[in-house]
Amino acid sequence: MSEAAYVAVDWGTSSFRLWLVGRAGNVLGERRSHEGMMAAGKLGFATVLQSHLKAVGAADGLPVVICGMAGARQGWVEAGYVETPARLASILKQAVVVPGQDRDIRILPGIAQRDPKAPDVMRGEETQLLGALGADAADDALVCMPGTHSKWVTASRGTVERFATFMTGELFDVVSRETILSHAVAGADEAEDVETFKSAVVAAFEAPAFAANLLFQVRSGQLLYGGKPSSAREKISGTLIGLELAAGLAGEAPKEAPKAGITLVASGRLQMLYQLAFDTVSVPVRSIGAEDAVRRGLAMAAHSIWNV
Repeated sequence: MSEAAYVAVDWGTSSFRLWLVGRAGNVLGERRSHEGMMAAGKLGFATVLQSHLKAVGAADGLPVVICGMAGARQGWVEAGYVETPARLASILKQAVVVPGQDRDIRILPGIAQRDPKAPDVMRGEETQLLGALGADAADDALVCMPGTHSKWVTASRGTVERFATFMTGELFDVVSRETILSHAVAGADEAEDVETFKSAVVAAFEAPAFAANLLFQVRSGQLLYGGKPSSAREKISGTLIGLELAAGLAGEAPKEAPKAGITLVASGRLQMLYQLAFDTVSVPVRSIGAEDAVRRGLAMAAHSIWNV
C-alpha cells in the first residue's frame, strides 16, 4: 500500500467528506457523513475529525487540509476571505492553522466580493475552482457551480473577477415543501419527464420576469389539465434552473456563453439536469466533476503547504 501523505477534508454545512491521500495522489481511504458544520458545532469539530481519522487509519501527525464551512465564523476556526479580484493562487497562501492540535491542520479561506451593490461570499467553492481551473489558468472562464446555493464565477487568467450566488437548490426545496405547490408534487415518484423539464427551462429563460407566474402555473395547469406529480416536480426544477441560466448569462451578448463555453462543475443528478438545461438553450458546456475538482484543489493546497 502507498504511504499516506496527507488527509483532505471537504466540510460543508450538512456534509462531511474525508480522503486519506497517498504520496502518488491516490485515495487510500474515504469517509462520508452528515456531520457537517451544524452537527460538528454540537459534537465538537476535533472530535468529529478524529473519529474519521481513526476510521481510515491515519497516522498520528499526518497533516490535514480542510475547505468549506469549518472555516466559517460559526465553524471551527474562522479562515477569513480572499477578496475579489482574487487570485486563485492566493488561496494556497492564506490557509489558517487550527491551534491546539497534535497534528498540523489547515483551513483554506473563502472568497468575498465586497461590493455594496452585489455583496457575495463563497466558502468551499473556491477550492473547486482551484481544482477545475488551476492556480495559474491562462484562459478566461465563466463557471457554473450548481448546488443548494449555485455560484456563477467570472474568472480571468487565474483571477476571480466577480461572482454571483443563486439560491436555486434551496428555493426548490422550499417551494416544493412549503408552498401551495407542495400539493402538486405530493406523491411524486422517481420518474423523469424530460420534455416538461426542457419546456420549463425555455419558458423561464426567455421570460424570467414571469417567474412567479410560471411557478403558479405548475398548480393551475395540473388542476385544469391533470398531470403527474413527478411532472410538476420537473416543471418547478426546470423553471428555477431556467431563471438561474437567464441571470447567469445576462452579462453576455445577449444570453450567450463565451466562445469557450461554460465550465460546469457538478456531479450526479445536478450535473445531468444542468447539462440538459444548457443543451436546451444551445449553450456549449465543458463539464468537470465537482468531487474531482475539490480533491484536486485540496491536493494543490497540500502540495503548496507541505510539498507533498
